[in-house]
Amino acid sequence: QVQLLESGGGSVQTGGSLRLSCTASRYSFGYMGWFRQVPGKGREGVARINPSGTTYYADSVKGRFTISRDNAKNTLYLHMNSLEPEDTATYYCAANPIYAGGSPDRYSYWGQGTQVTVSS
Repeated sequence: QVQLLESGGGSVQTGGSLRLSCTASRYSFGYMGWFRQVPGKGREGVARINPSGTTYYADSVKGRFTISRDNAKNTLYLHMNSLEPEDTATYYCAANPIYAGGSPDRYSYWGQGTQVTVSS
């Protein structure tokens, strides 16, 4: 069983920055991503990265967020800049050994979530 441990959430003001980290207990999975969720809504895809390093971003975060991975450290990152109140959510990292796309239902492994709060 692989465990994913997130860190780096917190509270910032509009325009601020945060870096989320997600460390896998074993090896880095091929397909990894970040999702976020607010109460009463389903999980929304934010960004994902495949084994070759190709990235995908939701339109709402393009140009502001950057996903990256350090395979030597089994760690996934999400650099978030120019944060807006609409980015407030619980952020989850997810991993899957095969291609999973943007659907959270296809990811086998999930972290426990880290809260990001952006105040105006």
